[in-house]
Amino acid sequence: MKYLSVVLALSFTLSAADWPQWRGVHRDGKSAETGLLAQWPEGGPKLVWKASGLGEGYSSMSIAGGRVYTLGQRGDVEFTVALDAATGKKLWETAIGGPYRERRGHGPRGVPTVEGDRLWALAADGTLACLNTRTGAKLWTVSAVNDFGGSVPHWGYSESPLIDGERVIFNAGGSGTAIVALNKNTGKVIWKSQSDSAAYSSAIVATVGQTRQVLTFTSKGAISVRADNGELLWRYDNVANRTANIATPIFRDGQVFYSSAYGTGAAPLKLTSNGGGVKADEVYFTRDMMNHYSSSVLVGDALYGFSNAILTALKFQTGEVLWKDRSVGKGSVIFADGRLYALGEGGTVALIEASPTGYKEVSRFSFAKSEWPVWAPPAISDGKLFIRDQDTLYCHAIK
Repeated sequence: MKYLSVVLALSFTLSAADWPQWRGVHRDGKSAETGLLAQWPEGGPKLVWKASGLGEGYSSMSIAGGRVYTLGQRGDVEFTVALDAATGKKLWETAIGGPYRERRGHGPRGVPTVEGDRLWALAADGTLACLNTRTGAKLWTVSAVNDFGGSVPHWGYSESPLIDGERVIFNAGGSGTAIVALNKNTGKVIWKSQSDSAAYSSAIVATVGQTRQVLTFTSKGAISVRADNGELLWRYDNVANRTANIATPIFRDGQVFYSSAYGTGAAPLKLTSNGGGVKADEVYFTRDMMNHYSSSVLVGDALYGFSNAILTALKFQTGEVLWKDRSVGKGSVIFADGRLYALGEGGTVALIEASPTGYKEVSRFSFAKSEWPVWAPPAISDGKLFIRDQDTLYCHAIK
């Protein structure tokens, strides 16, 4: 049976250098850029610019059309901000939500999703806003709480909205509105589905046979619904914990991989067409990959990710552990040009060969971080590495 993975249907032409949403073009943590530095000079790659004024928050970055977009909080306001990718100069800032505060760090967690001259951003208080990318003008907003009966999760709404054709999809987390699809241009409801409360994971889409489905991770489990009408296709609860389901699903060749921490683990599910729908069967279950606040990347047949605080490589098809290393400490990982970029929450960055045969670190550097952990995953665009630490954004040349 032929499977087709379509993570994002973009209605405009992307530059190969863009990173226009959470985890890049395909929501898989991978950049297609080549010609990047095989190793870094002592002290790290050249710092092109450093920008401050981003406010509080753990939001990572989207980069498209020569601009960097992220979310922040200052005082009682959450906002979306746009910077010039070449200089770090602030271009505009637009308030989209109220304050969110928590003892492990305040402010927004999600990442704007960019398509053409629009972006969609979800504030930690559940406000979903559509903005003009050129001016920051607000085009429409809805509230997961006030409009869809959701409740703010313990660590705030943390999802990055998914664009699929004419739909913008997110987890509102209400009764009958766990997953909501809106018209991306107007904010009008297209469909509503299920009743799980929201967790912290961002959805993907995939096509199996003739069925296009939204794959998401709620507070109770892995859920698949039809992309066109929200009808439930399947659910799988074994991989969910009762504290925080965070990692983004990974789909390839008819299998979707889910992982969570807090003593739970991970499982790939085999998806097959079934009487006009789709069914999911567990391939294996492993406790050797417990993704906490970061997601893994799949390169070849090896899955690289932080199992709690240890960088781990698994054989995707079997779950066999290929290697483990403490690396930069607990952190996040992305991939580009044959190498892993690991960012530790303590402010250390490492360049590592993406090798299934062992941990092969090439270079590393550290920076003086803020009082909070560095939890926002890095991003790569146009030969540059972007690292967010609360109010500060660093841009390094890696080409």
